Amino acid sequence: MIAKLTESQQKNIVNNLVAACKNIDKLNRTGYSFIYLASGFIAHYDITGFKSFYTDYSLRDDIIRNASMNMWSNFREGDMNYAYYMSKRDVYTQVVNKLNESR
Repeated sequence: MIAKLTESQQKNIVNNLVAACKNIDKLNRTGYSFIYLASGFIAHYDITGFKSFYTDYSLRDDIIRNASMNMWSNFREGDMNYAYYMSKRDVYTQVVNKLNESR
């Protein structure tokens, strides 16, 4: 069973991804480990390759574009790892909300 992301972990991921959308060089291992496992993203071999790709493309636009695929709606209460995937959904939702606020 995978443990739910703590509030501290969630805050760190959200803050890093929002910062990385403004400047991809700010992406750290925490944000990278979350986002490359989200639907619509690929690892690009490693964090360096991911940053290189998003030098020419908009991470912000891709996060927003892929939001509906990253709500983990196929999980139901009682399913294995439900709490973990709902904490991932909460992180993704917070990132999208902050990006939309900063428009």
